[in-house]
Amino acid sequence: MTMPTAIDVPDLLAGATVDGADQPLLTYYDDATGERTALSAVQLGGWAARTAGLLRAGCGLGPGSRAAVLLPPHWQTAAVLLGCWAAGVAVSFRGRATAGLAALGPGVDEPLDASFVARHRVDDWLDNPPEATHRFVLGLGPAGAPTAEPPTGYLDFLTEARRYPDSLPPYAVVRQSDPASVDGTSYRQWGELARELADLRGLRRGDRVLVDVAEHDEPVTWLLAPLAVGASLVVCANLDPDRVDDRIAAEQVTRLL
Repeated sequence: MTMPTAIDVPDLLAGATVDGADQPLLTYYDDATGERTALSAVQLGGWAARTAGLLRAGCGLGPGSRAAVLLPPHWQTAAVLLGCWAAGVAVSFRGRATAGLAALGPGVDEPLDASFVARHRVDDWLDNPPEATHRFVLGLGPAGAPTAEPPTGYLDFLTEARRYPDSLPPYAVVRQSDPASVDGTSYRQWGELARELADLRGLRRGDRVLVDVAEHDEPVTWLLAPLAVGASLVVCANLDPDRVDDRIAAEQVTRLL
């Protein structure tokens, strides 16, 4: 199968099922909490579909809409990003804690259509939150538990997303020239960059890639580059150096980032 040179969420996930739809595509570890969550391409695609449904059917958004994604690398972050791109929504992504609207980068000079914020980062934005019509909070807790008490003005992402089907409906085709990020970078440009990064890192189809997110928090590196070549991911937060060798063996890791 020829992998796409543009971000095409259904094609990216379909490519991952060629060697086995039930195999883990993204396995997430947090060594600070002990969490381990493993998702197949079908399961991750289901969460991306729910996110896209939330945006398209729930919020009335699509190509031309813009969202802030203020989340660290996480399996739920992958679902949000892939769901935004499947719906044609351009994103401004920030993985590390930052404060102030300037941190969202170029292109954020007017209210956004949606924002997705980690619960532990909401306080960073209370004095000057990114203006968004639809605001969602993610607790990022183990087992996909919803946020117990969403802050005022926010809806819990998991609760809202679960209202929508776990398969992508036939939305209007997202053009490769459409912006995938708020700064105007297109779907094709991001896809080409992901392939270039994969080539630079020597990633190949079938690789199992362990990613230390303390070193790589940009989604083009920890998410898109492996997916673009048909690799699977072991995404590690708060990685304990003493566990690396055992994790490589347990997860059959073939590449390190």
